[in-house]
Amino acid sequence: MYRLNVKKFGFAMGLTGALIYLGCMIVMATAGQEGSVAFFNSLLHGLDTTSIIRMDVPLWEAGLGIVQIFILGWLIGACIAAFYNAQIKVKK
Repeated sequence: MYRLNVKKFGFAMGLTGALIYLGCMIVMATAGQEGSVAFFNSLLHGLDTTSIIRMDVPLWEAGLGIVQIFILGWLIGACIAAFYNAQIKVKK
């Protein structure tokens, strides 16, 4: 079995989360409130997102969100890789 590089796997997870966050920002910027509600309602299996979608998000807050998602993704990815590596039996 191959060992995972913890830092690289964490970076990949963090970057993936940041890209998904950016995609969400693009949907909200291009589809407007009604389109965003329709998109996220269908994505979340019909959960009504009307009351939680906020369209007046300042740019600094969105930037902070990307950074936070990257950090959380990195930590989650690093944990997954570390737990995976800990379960690998070393051949002697």
